[in-house]
Amino acid sequence: MKNSSTDTTVAGRITRALADRIISGEFAPGTKLRQDHFAEEFGASHVPVREAFRRLEAQGLAVSEPRRGVRVASFDVSEIREVAEMRASLEVLALRHAAPHLTSAILDEAENINREGENAKDVRVWEDANKAFHRIILEPCNMPRLMATIDDLHAASARFLFAGFRMEWEAPTDQDHRAILRALHEHQFDVAAATLARHVKWIGTKPGKNNLNKPAS
Repeated sequence: MKNSSTDTTVAGRITRALADRIISGEFAPGTKLRQDHFAEEFGASHVPVREAFRRLEAQGLAVSEPRRGVRVASFDVSEIREVAEMRASLEVLALRHAAPHLTSAILDEAENINREGENAKDVRVWEDANKAFHRIILEPCNMPRLMATIDDLHAASARFLFAGFRMEWEAPTDQDHRAILRALHEHQFDVAAATLARHVKWIGTKPGKNNLNKPAS
């Protein structure tokens, strides 16, 4: 399974561009995605555009409806909770396999990434750092299919995050990330896994003004 973040095909490029617009809220739920429009925009035939639509559906970002075409998917609280539960289970699985392979250099880089997130000037910069943090500590699991699924779930989580942050942004101090790193440095893998699971499940809380200063992981 090809990682969408490193796919250099035309379909991969179109998928990333459209996913970014959906996740950021530029394309609202229910917006129709037109093949002709994107084929012209990206200077491509309909074939890679259709493939991009298929990938967006697989990621849960788009839906295909009879006689209505492809539209941006909606989401509700139950879906948010489902994604949170899936991420918690799969990321813990990845971490348990990755933990024995996490070197001091990897953990130091994870600390640098977390620091970038804590100094982020806007939610998009924070989310880039957040995704990079999770990926760097999980990728040594050497399970590409698992990581591809986690990437898709993280994209869905990011969409929920952006939907909840329409007001003033304030970068958080991520105590959970720090606790995960501390446990990994001390080889307390069970503690790290439990902290990660709790951390990811927070997104099961519906985004809203009461939790704007605690972004979902």
